[in-house]
Amino acid sequence: MIFTRLIFESFSFAYHSLRVNKLRTFLSLLGITIGIFAIISVFTVIDSLERYIRESLDALGTNMVYIQKWPWTPPEGETEYPWWKYVNRPLLKMEDTEEFMRRGVTVQNAAFFYGFTRSVQYYSSKLDNATVLATTYHLHDTWNLKLTAGRYFTENEMYAGAPVALIGAVIAEKLFPNQNPVGETIKIQGFRFQIIGVYEKTGQDMFGTSMDNYIHISVIKSFSMVDITHQDYNQTICVKAGSEIDRERFLAEVEGIMRMIRKLSPMEENNFAMNEVSLISNQFEQFFIVFNMAGWIIGGFSILVGGFGIANIMFVSVKERTKIIGIQKSLGAKKYFILLEFIFEAVVLSIIGGILGLILIYLGTQLISYTTEFKVILTAGNIIKGLSISGIIGFIAGIMPARAASRLNPVEAMNAL
Repeated sequence: MIFTRLIFESFSFAYHSLRVNKLRTFLSLLGITIGIFAIISVFTVIDSLERYIRESLDALGTNMVYIQKWPWTPPEGETEYPWWKYVNRPLLKMEDTEEFMRRGVTVQNAAFFYGFTRSVQYYSSKLDNATVLATTYHLHDTWNLKLTAGRYFTENEMYAGAPVALIGAVIAEKLFPNQNPVGETIKIQGFRFQIIGVYEKTGQDMFGTSMDNYIHISVIKSFSMVDITHQDYNQTICVKAGSEIDRERFLAEVEGIMRMIRKLSPMEENNFAMNEVSLISNQFEQFFIVFNMAGWIIGGFSILVGGFGIANIMFVSVKERTKIIGIQKSLGAKKYFILLEFIFEAVVLSIIGGILGLILIYLGTQLISYTTEFKVILTAGNIIKGLSISGIIGFIAGIMPARAASRLNPVEAMNAL
């Protein structure tokens, strides 16, 4: 009962402070509001960015390795990217993929692919610099691609170089608004392609693995359009591990097969790169740590100012209610009652500032999500974190004024001016 009474009176006095001294209270709470806004907005952006990056990394596949000419990151322990070591590496071939499918015990699937840009035309409609993705048949299962209409090309169609294509949802919207594209014919570099399927819209990720903006054709057909034996189109072999396969065993087998394909002696270095999602995720972990520290530092100064503002309100409140405190103590109120009363009031005021900061963050997330494709979400965890920080700051800021109030002499307090 005593705590219920304390909380009720604390809310009453906090409301009274807000109502009677609006400007003073507003200016004092502004520090807490800005501090919570600074810290929690940074955490919210970090969480949203981390979720976006992890979703992008998941799209690349955590159980895959991408064999390419160029590594994604500098060698371990180095900060400089030695491009001169990689520029003369041999290009990958489609035939290399067949070796992985034939020899790999831990390999579930392997696909060869590369991309190039061309203009695409459908009657009078035209798209410039559209990305054409040329792949082997197994990309469908390797990336778990999903269709909303039509079908995927068959293995026979791939080897025959059939003039068929699948298109992404964005391509379909631009070339075929309010129309089913399946069965229609488009022109790429003078070649006619019949559309046989449309990919499910997934949204663009940071690595461009979404099929939304791709026109997908078979790799054999693409050989009549580009020369991949002498030009670098970032030819890639994506190798997918089987279920419940040990990662180290899988990587060792993939590396061994590729070295055998290249006929490398035991003493020769790899003339190819084995890129994994973990190479990128490790780099981002350091980024998130630094970003979090920056958020604490930036918001910490604002919260410190806000804490002094709360303390100032409470000292003034003690001064204004000195006679009331004297009457309470003369009627038998204990020191701890007066102490807790003022601490609760400081916590309530601080939490009000925190709530205002969280409201500003929520409005900001809605604005960003509405005006951009990047989705920013204020999570329940960050709301709890913001309210907790506010409560702690209020508690710390209210201790000194509360102690001063609890130690007042009742007779002197009642006779105070």
